[in-house]
Amino acid sequence: CVSSRLNPLKSQPTSAQSGENWVDPCAVFVPILGSWTKIRPRAQICWLFVASMGLAKDGAEMEEGTLEIGIEYRTVSGVAGPLVILDKVKGPKYQEIVNIRLGDGTTRRGQVLEVDGEKAVVQVFEGTSGIDNKYTTVQFTGEVLKTPVSLDMLGRIFNGSGKPIDNGPPILPEAYLDISGSSINPSERTYPEEMIQTGISTIDVMNSIARGQKIPLFSAAGLPHNEIAAQICRQAGLVKRLEQSKHAAEGGEEDNFAIVFAAMGVNMETAQFFKRDFEENGSMERVTLFLNLANDPTIERIITPRIALTTAEYLAYECGKHVLVILTDMSSYADALREVSAAREEVPGRRGYPGYMYTDLATIYERAGRIEGRKGSITQIPILTMPNDDITHPTPDLTGYITEGQIYIDRQLHNRQIYPPINVLPSLSRLMKVLL
Repeated sequence: CVSSRLNPLKSQPTSAQSGENWVDPCAVFVPILGSWTKIRPRAQICWLFVASMGLAKDGAEMEEGTLEIGIEYRTVSGVAGPLVILDKVKGPKYQEIVNIRLGDGTTRRGQVLEVDGEKAVVQVFEGTSGIDNKYTTVQFTGEVLKTPVSLDMLGRIFNGSGKPIDNGPPILPEAYLDISGSSINPSERTYPEEMIQTGISTIDVMNSIARGQKIPLFSAAGLPHNEIAAQICRQAGLVKRLEQSKHAAEGGEEDNFAIVFAAMGVNMETAQFFKRDFEENGSMERVTLFLNLANDPTIERIITPRIALTTAEYLAYECGKHVLVILTDMSSYADALREVSAAREEVPGRRGYPGYMYTDLATIYERAGRIEGRKGSITQIPILTMPNDDITHPTPDLTGYITEGQIYIDRQLHNRQIYPPINVLPSLSRLMKVLL
């Protein structure tokens, strides 16, 4: 019964109490509900009708938790990998977030990837297992994907969707930010002039990294890129100019350094290695760790680096911190893009990767930098594993065009038991000249 679920008011006014004729919204909506077979609006939408028509008395209160405005669709026409195809939907928007309720009552989230008239293609973050066209309902929220951010995220561990997994208290968000971020006006960018040290001599001396730079680490299967990433997190810090030393000694910038670490498609052993290493050496208090495991849904790897960068942007531009973002492994991210592209039956590019992968990677890498008038900065070190040690593979090849240099981990040096096996000859930092 609609009226039994609605109950929008503490007490429904009568004509004697309010001086107006009370209109039962059920009398308006029940005929409509009876005529819709596949589109079933929630009963609480009646409250929206009452409020918009001015039928509710001024100051009327709604019972907590009863308002759920939206339309639920039972029009799932197909499932293809991580994608769900919907028909006969009204007004879907690109990148809109949807709530998917399965027949067993569980709820999953998804995002609109493609809109074609009354047809929508939705990617499901938690996977499509168990979704059918009989009991599954989909509700469009009208919102883009946002993540809660807070300074309290430092020292915490999250999954690939940004939910805490360290058994700690929930995060009290200070803001909700769009994970896609916003483009930085090139005229507002500040040229990097200060250095971030990694504690690795082959990087700090031969390929110095500037604050706000984006420089990838090219590795391959079996090479110690995870150990190097953990070592950078342990030893990284700010290098200050002489005129800044006195200010830093007084507690100025020393505490303004933070690390956002995002691991995508790693196995449980690697995830435990990172957590144990950060906790044992005491660097966890300045690290925000995001972990997308290999057994997590592939589609989650697409949003993990964006959630990490959104957190970094808040720490840098709102909290004034110099943030080092380490993303590993971007090859897993590119493989997730290829899987979604294949499910959408798009025309493939080189080696099956989508033709827009260059643009997609740029939306991640170009979020590094410094902005005029803001104290903080974002420095990126994405890590890529090159299949068969092939530097011409599309992922490292396109990454090299976007970023400002590369650090090359050499297999021959590793076989000679040289650590870290960084070959300085093919390595390059295009911003090193401004630091000398």
